[in-house]
Amino acid sequence: MTRVVIAPDSFKGTASAADAAAALAAGWRTVQPADELVVRPMADGGEGTLDAFESAVPGARRMPITVRGPVSVAAPVATHWLLLPDGTGIVELAATSGITLLDPLAPLDAHTAGFGDAIAAALDAGVSRLLLALGGSASTDGGTGALAVLGARFVDAAGASIPLGNRGLGALAHVDLSGLRPLPAGGAVILSDVTNPLLGADGAAAVFGPQKGADAATVEVLEQHLARLVGLVPDEVRPLAAAPGAGAAGGAGFGLLAWGAEMGGGAELVARAVGLPEAIAGADLVITGEGRFDGQSEAGKAPTVVASLARDAGVPTALAAGAITAEPRGFAVSVALSELAGGGAAAMAEPLRWLVAAGAELARTVG
Repeated sequence: MTRVVIAPDSFKGTASAADAAAALAAGWRTVQPADELVVRPMADGGEGTLDAFESAVPGARRMPITVRGPVSVAAPVATHWLLLPDGTGIVELAATSGITLLDPLAPLDAHTAGFGDAIAAALDAGVSRLLLALGGSASTDGGTGALAVLGARFVDAAGASIPLGNRGLGALAHVDLSGLRPLPAGGAVILSDVTNPLLGADGAAAVFGPQKGADAATVEVLEQHLARLVGLVPDEVRPLAAAPGAGAAGGAGFGLLAWGAEMGGGAELVARAVGLPEAIAGADLVITGEGRFDGQSEAGKAPTVVASLARDAGVPTALAAGAITAEPRGFAVSVALSELAGGGAAAMAEPLRWLVAAGAELARTVG
């Protein structure tokens, strides 16, 4: 009997990690019904991180909260953060200021204030430590929305607070971080799925702006406004713009680093929390996946981390992804839902159907 560990990330906007794992398992069973399947849904700091921790940590509690929406004219968002038994609070940007909460997209006006609302609620509850999951953001505001909620001041030449969002940064004249709330006693760790800096060709605006609705001209504006922000923060904060992960979530990584949070690997921490290394030990195959496997996937995203853990244990890894646009190095076999379905639109329309098909295809290929 073959032992297979199934540990995909979410297929963003179409299927949660838990649903993706269940569908892959169902497909595998249609071909190899006697095999032992171990399901461990994954996340890398983006959408689904709270769910992954909640399923893995006994006694984890959802803490309901209503936060402001990802643009100033949006309706409030009913969401939650997670409280672990050891006093750690986990706040997910995707669940508070995420791109899936916004339609249509608003690259210049989306902000992270709702994320800040949730962080403030966790601090008010007396958490001993914070894990801050970045990814899936709608905004490119450098984290200023969240920092403003936490006590920072971003003002124009007249001393008035600038509007939330990247557009407001165009009028920024002064930054005051002295009023920021202190970190909890155990500090704050950023769970990030990217290693991009804040500015430049690999930065938040250039790489992620188009995903958030920005055309080429808007990307230039986003970059200029982020550069203006960097030029006005205190001297000791400015170098943080070049830190790996500062560009995560539209620069929210930079804002959190400026607050004093530390950068951590999102997928690695989630993997430990869900007991993935222990599950992989003694397995015959590991299946992982995500919605789109591309050039960014090797920069600490869940499938690459899962494959690395499997490689360390001497276990081959298979990849199932909605689309595969980069060479899937390190995987024994791969399958794209878009190819099974005859196109990307068809795969996205019925993701669970094609995830079942992908599970069956992998079972026929390597089972």
